[in-house]
Amino acid sequence: MNYTTIVTEAENFAKEQLGRDKTGHDWFHTDRVRNMAALIAGMEQADVFVCTVAALLHDVADEKLNPSKEAGLLKVHSWLAGHLSDEVQIGHIMQIIETMSFSGGGGEPMSTLEGQVVQDADRLDALGAIGITRVLIFSGAKGRPVYDPDITPRDESLQKEYRDYSKGTAVNHFYEKLLKLKDLMNTPYGRKLADERHEFMLGFLEQFYKEWNQGSQKLL
Repeated sequence: MNYTTIVTEAENFAKEQLGRDKTGHDWFHTDRVRNMAALIAGMEQADVFVCTVAALLHDVADEKLNPSKEAGLLKVHSWLAGHLSDEVQIGHIMQIIETMSFSGGGGEPMSTLEGQVVQDADRLDALGAIGITRVLIFSGAKGRPVYDPDITPRDESLQKEYRDYSKGTAVNHFYEKLLKLKDLMNTPYGRKLADERHEFMLGFLEQFYKEWNQGSQKLL
C-alpha cells in the first residue's frame, strides 16, 4: 500500500467535491485542517496517515454539503473501500468523520487519539483570524446579518437549533459556538494553539462593539 499515492488521491477527491464551495468549507479549509492535523499528530505521537486522510475527507461527508448525513458518509465510505484494503483503518477513519462535528452541543467525545487530533485541527480553523473570516463568509452565504443588537445568541444545545441557519447573526455565532471551542479541545498542543486564537477573537469582538457603538449617543 502506497500511502503517498492514497493521500494524493484523497486530495484530488476533496478538491473535486469541495472546490466550488462558497461557505468556508472549501478545499483551502480542508488543506489547512489536513496540515494542522499532521502537525498535531506529530506532536502527540498519533497515526499521521489516519489523521491526514480523515482530515482530507471530513467535509466531503458533511451533511451541510450533502442531501443527508447518511449520503455523505456513504460517499466517503465508498471512496475509502476503493482505495484502502485495511478494514480496521477504514473503520477508524469513518468513526472519526462520523463523530467529529460540533453539532450544537459539542458532539460526542472522540474515542481515539487520532480522532481527537483531527477534531482539534478542524476546531482550530474555526478560531482566530481564519475563524472570523469563515463565520462572516458562511453567514453571508446563508443570508444572516453580521449583527443585530435586538437578536440575542441562541441556546444551541439541540442539533435542530444549531442547523437552523435562517436565524441568528454572525456575531452571535461567536457565543453560540466559536468561543466555546477553546474549552472543548482534546490535546495539549491543540489547547495551546486555541488559547491564542481565542484571545484574538475576544479582541476582535471588543473592537467590533466599540466601533458599532461610536457616535450612537445622539446630540439632537
